Amino acid sequence: MRGFGRVGGMHRRGFMTVGALGLGGLTLADLLRLEARADLKNYAPIPAKADSVIHIFLPGGIAHQETFDPKPFAPVEYRGEMGSVDSKIDGEKFSETLRQTAQIADKITVIRSLTHGEAAHERGTHNMFTGYRPSPALQYPSMGSVVSHEYGPRNNLPPYVCVPNQPNVYAGTGYLSSSFSPFSLGRDPADNGFQVQDLNLPGDVPEGRFKSRRSMLEAVNGYFAAREKSDNIAAMDTFYDRAYSLISSQKAREAFNINAEPAKIRDEYGRNPAGQRLLMARRLVEAGVRFVVVEYGGWDMHTQIAPQMRNQMPPLDQALSCLIRDLESRGLLNRTLVMVSSEFGRTPKINKDAGRDHWPKVFSVMLAGGGVKRGYIHGASNATATEPERDAVGPEDLATTVYQLLGIVADKELMAPGNRPIEIVDGGKVVKELLA
Repeated sequence: MRGFGRVGGMHRRGFMTVGALGLGGLTLADLLRLEARADLKNYAPIPAKADSVIHIFLPGGIAHQETFDPKPFAPVEYRGEMGSVDSKIDGEKFSETLRQTAQIADKITVIRSLTHGEAAHERGTHNMFTGYRPSPALQYPSMGSVVSHEYGPRNNLPPYVCVPNQPNVYAGTGYLSSSFSPFSLGRDPADNGFQVQDLNLPGDVPEGRFKSRRSMLEAVNGYFAAREKSDNIAAMDTFYDRAYSLISSQKAREAFNINAEPAKIRDEYGRNPAGQRLLMARRLVEAGVRFVVVEYGGWDMHTQIAPQMRNQMPPLDQALSCLIRDLESRGLLNRTLVMVSSEFGRTPKINKDAGRDHWPKVFSVMLAGGGVKRGYIHGASNATATEPERDAVGPEDLATTVYQLLGIVADKELMAPGNRPIEIVDGGKVVKELLA
């Protein structure tokens, strides 16, 4: 317990004494449960600057040196063989891999001083999706699941969607109910004949029969729910409700219909996985999805990093720059937070196999829209991109800032199993310099 305050007008120490004697009808266990709930903080709402998030996750650990933080004046064994280009931010360069993104840099923010201590993929991924270091005692919820928990669906659409699939277990619900899991497309929107799984009625099921089936299912669900109290049953009921909302709403189904996009727009994004996934993300936030995770590529480049980057980056560079311009042209950028992240960066020196290894001490994250500054570089790595030189930012700070932009108080306590109040993020601070 957190010391002794007052509960219901009575001092907690007095409550404990009365409960122990049985005079107040409370046992010590009852009091502890009451303590857990009584200490849940009262949170004044904060204004949200962003309505939606598009989190573009680049698995494997993308090199900061070959993207947002080149070191053109470092020795070749540090800077690598790739060149750099001027960006729309005065005096700042991006890697040659980001030529198109460099031309919209006046619309974005780059954090060059992300840092944590986890060099393993799984642990670094956990940091970036949850804002927490991994714990053997508790699995924490992802930002998308927290947003789903706090805000729920909008326009009959799932609040949290993964494109094309949930990228890892840490993108899930953690200690929250599985009803806050993401909805996954199940297929890559770049595939020929793409269609989201299970969104259309079978050809032999008319509308009336569909509604009748739903009524019967609700009756069955109600029967079991009255007799069982498990997360699986509650979650399944939620999943069915959302599935029926999707199938019965033409507008909701249409959000996933990428074939409705003009050919010109699809070409501008790129007819490839990077382009069509980011285009799908734009369609989804435009329709009302609150949090979209897009996974693209594999960036664990221990060997031959330069040719691999030249192969994988151009489609992403094209799609990312197009996404920012497209969101702005539609009036969506100011209310949509775009984030590009990875689990960590890569080693300062090129290794013997012409690649770079895992390096969590410093790396870069890009943000745009949703209440962040435009044309801004936050923090810096040192001359060899080895560690932060100034204004270090931890994953807990990044997550706290994202929640702030969404109008969620990051140290609000949610209930974990056993009636344990757990802060959404513990110990993070809002990086106010990022805010517009």
